[in-house]
Amino acid sequence: MTLSVVDMHTGGEPLRIVTGGYPSIPAGTILEKRAYVRDHLDHLRKILMFEPRGHYDMYGALLVETDLPGADLAVLFIHNEGYSTMCGHAIVALGRYAVDEGLVARQEPLTTVNIEAPCGLVVASVEVQDGKASAVSFESVPAFLFARDQEIELPGFGGIGFDIAYGGAFYALADCRQFGLEFGENRVRDFVDAATALTEKLKEEFPLSHPDHGELAFLYGTILTDGQDVFSDTPTKNICVFADAQVDRSPTGSGVTARLAAMHAKGEIGGQTRLFESIAGSRFSGSVARTAKAGPHDAIIARVGGRAFYCGRAEFIIEPGDELGRGFLLR
Repeated sequence: MTLSVVDMHTGGEPLRIVTGGYPSIPAGTILEKRAYVRDHLDHLRKILMFEPRGHYDMYGALLVETDLPGADLAVLFIHNEGYSTMCGHAIVALGRYAVDEGLVARQEPLTTVNIEAPCGLVVASVEVQDGKASAVSFESVPAFLFARDQEIELPGFGGIGFDIAYGGAFYALADCRQFGLEFGENRVRDFVDAATALTEKLKEEFPLSHPDHGELAFLYGTILTDGQDVFSDTPTKNICVFADAQVDRSPTGSGVTARLAAMHAKGEIGGQTRLFESIAGSRFSGSVARTAKAGPHDAIIARVGGRAFYCGRAEFIIEPGDELGRGFLLR
C-alpha cells in the first residue's frame, strides 16, 4: 500500500491532503461518506495522522466525490480523534490547492472554489495574480450563538463563565483569565489542560442541538480568548483546543467564525474587519458578511481570511511486520 500526500500549513497549522492510496468510497451524502470512512477506513487515518508519519496535532483532508450541486470538490477532515464537520484552515489551504492543481478554472483577480464540507457548502475566494494563487477567504455555513453568558462549576477552577457558538462546529468560548492564564505568560500545556477540562465537563452536562442534522450537534472543543471581544484595531488572541486535546496553531477558521457569531449576537462587532491571533502568532481576518438564519437561531455568514503555504510532497508505505508503522501516539 502506498499513500501519497501533499503537505501544507495555514498559519502554522498542518494540512496533509491525501492525493492517492485510499480505496473508493461509496456514493452518498457527505455525512454518509464520513460515516463510511470512520467505520471502514479508520486505519488509514491513523497511518497518516499518527506517528511515525504524523504527530498528536496532525490534521488532514481527504477529497471525495461531491454530492451537492455546484460543489467543485468535497472534503472529509481528519485529525487525532476522528472526523470533524468543518475546518477553516483546511478550506484556506484547499482553496489555493484547487487553483494550483487545476481542480477549478483559474480566474484573475479572484477564483471561486465551492467546497462541500460535512457541515455544508463553503465558498472560498482565492486571490490570483499572474497565474499564482495567494491569499484565500471563505464564507461558511450560517453561524450562531447557541448559549449565552452561561456558568458552570469546574473542579479545580471554580465558577467559569462561557458561551457556546457554532461556526461549522460547536465551540465553548471562555476568557482565559478566569483560569488564571495570560497569553505570553503561561505554558501552552496550561491552556490545554484548562480548555480540555471545560470541554469534558460541558460534554457531560450541556446538551447541544443543531437545526439541520443531529450529527452536527457535538462539542468539538473549547476556545480560550484574551477576553477582548469588543471591536478594536488590536488583534484579539485565542487558542483552540479541539478533538482529543489537539492544539490548533492557527487562529482556527471555524473558531473565528463561531467567535464572530457570538460577538455579533452581543453587539460587539458590526461591519468591521477584526484580526484574530493564534498561540503561534499567526493571524486570520474575520468579518460579518451578512445576517442569516439557522432554524430558529439568528445567525451570520462570516468571512474569514488567511494564507496557506506548501511544505512538501510524500509517499508513505508500511513494510510487512511493521506494527508501529500502523500508527501510535505519544503525548
